[in-house]
Amino acid sequence: MTGPRPAPERDDDAVAGRPANTAADPATSPWRPPRGPVVCLGETMAALAPAPSHALDDADSLCLAVAGAESNVAMYLADLGRPVSWLSAVGDDALGRRVRSTVARAGVDVSGVRTDPARPTGLLLKDPGATGTRVHYYRAGSAASALGPDLLDDERIGGAALLHLTGVTPALSPSCRALVERALHTPPERRAHAVSFDVNHRPALWPPDTAATVLRELADRADIVFVGLDEAQGLWGADLDATDVRRLLSRPRVLVVKDGGRGATAFTGHGACTVPALATEVVEPVGAGDAFAAGFLAGLGQGTDLVRALRLGHLTAASALKVVGDHGPLPDEGTVEAMLALAEQDWCQALMS
Repeated sequence: MTGPRPAPERDDDAVAGRPANTAADPATSPWRPPRGPVVCLGETMAALAPAPSHALDDADSLCLAVAGAESNVAMYLADLGRPVSWLSAVGDDALGRRVRSTVARAGVDVSGVRTDPARPTGLLLKDPGATGTRVHYYRAGSAASALGPDLLDDERIGGAALLHLTGVTPALSPSCRALVERALHTPPERRAHAVSFDVNHRPALWPPDTAATVLRELADRADIVFVGLDEAQGLWGADLDATDVRRLLSRPRVLVVKDGGRGATAFTGHGACTVPALATEVVEPVGAGDAFAAGFLAGLGQGTDLVRALRLGHLTAASALKVVGDHGPLPDEGTVEAMLALAEQDWCQALMS
């Protein structure tokens, strides 16, 4: 395991312009991003999948949908009432038009999505099997892979309270990596908006022995970071626990370490807070991490405490787990509020049906 990069001591309340409160409860006094619009930036592809329980090689028909980590977050944020834009590029083709219209119908502003006349929209194929769903990508040379740092000059980012990025984007091309590096270059205390970063490690996209260093350096520059414990172990050491991950990523104001169906822990400058995941039937896990990020960001952006933000993350993730696609319907507002208000013991025993 690589040792942590030295980081200066910081107090998140002081950085945010509030008096330091070292006795604060981490569950009730997290650093919070400013309120306002969110921009999600990254590639979304057309997705083809056979009917549930059918393997790709014997399917008679395929269903067309869309798939992209950042647009998934954007669509769930829109479901949760946050003003949100998605920035990307698609090809001048039918799949690109389908991607754009699907994300727009979810309530996301897509007016900043570029149309590339020369490069195609990316495509993925889902192949369900007994041990899970394999995903085959056809995205090399896609329209989104040609994006670069100039996208950060978009007026929507200038007016945003939060910019959401993932570790998928820097793996797509050198220009995409330069885009993410520029977005995270300015120190947090000097940025006009907060930046959230989901590590979202996709091993197939990275050259050998590259991802661990690059993703750690990028993540450690963000204000809010999401990482799965399993992917952290795959990247930085098989024996890591959540506290070890915090030592490795010591700079983010909020670090959320997700541990699958067991729960998630949020670390701030005041300590840590863990909330168990909800028990729910799992149809397909793809997209659940994006849904969790959206729920947590929506909760944090509303000024709520960490427990409620983590619970909203779990509630949103459960909606994704129950559908074949990446974007599932949320419970009604009354159900959400009732779940968020449960006593701790009742939450631990709750079943998301």
